[in-house]
Amino acid sequence: MSEDLRAAAQDAVASSRAATDPDYPVVHLAAPVGRLNDPNGLLVDSGTYHAFYQFSPFHPHRKLVYWGHASSDDLLHWQQHEPAIIPDSFYDRSGAYSGGALVLDGDEPAQAPDSAAYQLFYTGNLKDPVTDARTASQCLVTSPDLEHFTKWPANPLLPAHPEGYTPHFRDPQVWRDPDAPGSFRMLVGAQREDLTGTALLYRSTDLLHWQLEGELTFPDADGAFDHFGYMWECPGLVRLTDELTGHVRDVLIWCPQGITPDAEGYENIFPCVYTVGRLEGTELRECDGTFAEVDRGFEFYAPQVFARRPSQPGPAIMVGWAGNAAEDDQPSIETGGWVHAFTAPRVLTLRGGRLLQRPAVELPHDAPALGIVGEWLDSATRIAELDGKRSWHMRLETAQAQERWGVRIGDDADYITVELVPDADATRLVVDRSHSRYTQHGQVRTVTLLSGTVPRLEILHDRSITEVFVGDGDIAFTLRSFVSPQASGAVVFAASPFRLASGCAIAYD
Repeated sequence: MSEDLRAAAQDAVASSRAATDPDYPVVHLAAPVGRLNDPNGLLVDSGTYHAFYQFSPFHPHRKLVYWGHASSDDLLHWQQHEPAIIPDSFYDRSGAYSGGALVLDGDEPAQAPDSAAYQLFYTGNLKDPVTDARTASQCLVTSPDLEHFTKWPANPLLPAHPEGYTPHFRDPQVWRDPDAPGSFRMLVGAQREDLTGTALLYRSTDLLHWQLEGELTFPDADGAFDHFGYMWECPGLVRLTDELTGHVRDVLIWCPQGITPDAEGYENIFPCVYTVGRLEGTELRECDGTFAEVDRGFEFYAPQVFARRPSQPGPAIMVGWAGNAAEDDQPSIETGGWVHAFTAPRVLTLRGGRLLQRPAVELPHDAPALGIVGEWLDSATRIAELDGKRSWHMRLETAQAQERWGVRIGDDADYITVELVPDADATRLVVDRSHSRYTQHGQVRTVTLLSGTVPRLEILHDRSITEVFVGDGDIAFTLRSFVSPQASGAVVFAASPFRLASGCAIAYD
C-alpha cells in the first residue's frame, strides 16, 4: 500500500509546536512545521493574496518537498491551508520543486487547461535511487478556486531538459507576452553542458504545448553574462516604468550560483541579483551588463512577484525567502520544530535604472509620532511606544546627516544593532548580529550608500526576522535576528547627542 503523503503532511502540521515558539513571526509567513524555502506561485485575485512555497513538513528527518499554501487579505496575517501540490507522481516523487503562477482572465486562452482560472507551473524532480541521476521536468497544476488542485493528466509538459543542457533545469515562470497578444512565454533556469548558467525561453498559445525559442541573451552587455556562475535559479522578469525617464523596462531578477564579482557585497553562499533592459524576442537589449544585489542582507533568496489578472492591475509586489541554501541550523529547529520565513511583501519601483523596494504595507497615516522626535537624545534612548512589543514597524529620520546613529533591538545579552555611519567618503549601513543567538552565517555586514541617500531607517522587526530599508528603499537588508525571547522594543543610540527629524511606529503584537 502506497503512503498517503497528503495525510502525513497534515499530521505533521497538526502536531506542530511552531505556533508556541516565542521566535515564531507574527506578520511574516513562516513554516507551519519543518522547513520552508522558495516562494512559489505567488498570485493576487480580488484582493486576496495567495503564497505557495517550498514545504518540507518532515524536515530534518526526511527531505520531501511539497507546495505549501497560505493566503492573506492584508499582507500581514496569513492563513495556512492544506498543501497544494503533493509529490506523489512518477515525475515528481523526489519533490515538487519551484515555479510560478498565471491567473487567467475571461476566456484566455480559449482552450485553457481545464478552463481553470489558476495555472500553477512547477518543476517535477526525480532522482534515481541507485545512481542519484536527476530528471527535471516542467509540470502543470490547475485550480478553479484555489481550494482544489489537479495535476494535468498529460504531465509533464516538458519531460526533460533540451539537448546541450544538464538536468539542472528548473523554476519556470510563465507570463503573457505583452508584445504578442494571445501568446505566453516561459522562462526556465538552466545549466549548459559546459557547466555555466543560463535561462531558456519557451513560447505557447495554449499553455500546454511549448516551443523552445532559445537562451536569453544580452547583445549589449559585452559578454558580461556569458559565463556568469554555474547555474541560474529562480529567474523572473518584471516590467516596470522608470520613474525618472518614463521608459518601460524589463527587470530580470535571478539567483546565479557560483559568481565571484569584484564588488562590495555578494557575501552570501548564493546571491540574488537584477539587471535592467528591454526584452525583444530572446534578447534583453539595452542592458549594458550592469547588475546589483537585490537585497544586501545575510538571508535572502529566490524572490518572486505576485501574478495578477490583466483586469486587476496593481503594483509589482515581491516576496523573497529569508534564507539561503544549507543554512538550516537556526535556533527555531530546536525550540519549535520549524525553520525559515518569507520576507514581508515589498513594492518594486524603478528609478534611474535602480530597483527600489519599500514595504507593501505602509505605516498608517495615523501611526503615533514618536515622543523622542525633536528632542536632544542621549547616547541611548528607549522608544517608549514600542516597549513590551516584539513585532513592530518603525521609521526614523535625522536631519543631521553627519551624525552616527542607529537602533539596538534586544537586551544586554542577545541583541542586534542597525547603524548609519557617515565619514568623509560616504555613509555606510552597518548591521551587527554578533551578539545575537544566530551568528553562524555572518555576524557584521557593511553596505556603502550612494551619495544623496536620505538618512532614513525603516525597520520591520518580527521576533526573529528583521528587515531594514534605507532612504527611499535604496537599500533593502534582510536578516534572521534571534535576539532574546524576553527582549522587546528598541533603543535609539548615537555617538553624540542628536535629534531625530521625524519618526513613527506601530506594533503588531
